[in-house]
Amino acid sequence: MMTLEGYIEQNSKLYPDKVAIICNQEKCTYQELQEKIVNKTIELKGKSYQKGQIVCLRALPGLDFIVTYFALHLIGCVVAPLEKDTPESSFQRISDELCSHSVPDGSADILYTTGTTGKSKGAIISHRTIIADAENLIEGQGFSHDLVFVVNGPLNHIGSLSKIYPVMMLGGTLIIVDGLKDINAFYQAFDYPAHKMATFLVPASIRILLQFSANRLAALADKIDFIETGAAAISQADMELLCKLLPNSRLYNTYASTETGIISTYNFNDGKCQAGCLGKPMKHSEIVITDKGLISCKGDTIMSGYVGDPERTASVLRDGVIYTSDLGMLDDEGMLHLAGREDDVINVGGFKVAPTEVENVAMELPEITDCICVATQHPVLGTALKLLVVLESGAQLDKKKIARYINSKLESYKVPFVYEAIDSVHRTYNGKVDRKYYR
Repeated sequence: MMTLEGYIEQNSKLYPDKVAIICNQEKCTYQELQEKIVNKTIELKGKSYQKGQIVCLRALPGLDFIVTYFALHLIGCVVAPLEKDTPESSFQRISDELCSHSVPDGSADILYTTGTTGKSKGAIISHRTIIADAENLIEGQGFSHDLVFVVNGPLNHIGSLSKIYPVMMLGGTLIIVDGLKDINAFYQAFDYPAHKMATFLVPASIRILLQFSANRLAALADKIDFIETGAAAISQADMELLCKLLPNSRLYNTYASTETGIISTYNFNDGKCQAGCLGKPMKHSEIVITDKGLISCKGDTIMSGYVGDPERTASVLRDGVIYTSDLGMLDDEGMLHLAGREDDVINVGGFKVAPTEVENVAMELPEITDCICVATQHPVLGTALKLLVVLESGAQLDKKKIARYINSKLESYKVPFVYEAIDSVHRTYNGKVDRKYYR
């Protein structure tokens, strides 16, 4: 099996003058990228890096990180990319801990599924998994040699890191932007002279762009080949608005996680725009729904296990199958539909409510810019639903209006009893609603 580093070397001969990576003021061709990787490999070997060694690396959004990442792979090291702002004490603690563990042959990375503080889980990713993820994306979303992909998320998480795989494999071009702190920098990336461009955006980032720069996004309608989203649920309202702004672009909602890899994807700009639909499994993946309605996955994209934690590994990985806590179902066409997480479901008077269903309906109201549905104590029911909403500037909280609207779309037991306006919804670093924060 050829590794990603092998494809880069191959592309340096096939397309030596093709631009491979652009970051800030730096730009390098495939020939230059290969030379940088080879030189970095020599430098690191001189510092006694060796095969099988686990190396922590700050995932800084720059060319040096990517060159070092590939060079360490060439040596045979296993890379643990950590969040760029990880405190030095935490960085050193994780590095020291990883030094005491071994990983299977063929391992490439250790990706942490939560923050690098607290009880984080390091998923072992193989070189085979990287190639399988790349091939899934190439087939499922139409990555191509002439595509320019804008990466704007953290490079220590699968959402953004996995987009490097197919682009480098096909000899495409990467533009790396440091998040969405500077929206102008994000849009300036699309000034690049290319006719096919794409990007990955978590739903929270899509919401920011829709709220503050919808016209600028619409102006790129003829240039954006596709946008992928994932990592969290995207609301029906945001999906529909994105389809309206980019009528000819493919808009993908993907089911993926660090443990499972890239599993399935759905182009919701298909005229149906089905919220919660995540498409059919891709070529290297298979989905089975358990008796409890939970999603399980198998195939070449799944992790090898959690580093140094055989008990936790055995709790989710058995006989080559990853068992998730995600609730879902497969329809008659074999399309996966996500219904939230098992531990997020709220029991109201014996009825089980997926909070995402309530949130999706509430987000259809124009005055609500963000929201989260949580459980609250009720003197009669025991547990009731509470909706925390972020309102558009100048809007007033109209509890009855919100309740009536939700009741017009959902069963009565799914209508929250309590409503409260808040300044913002607490989210994790990768844009997911932090439900544990509200428990």
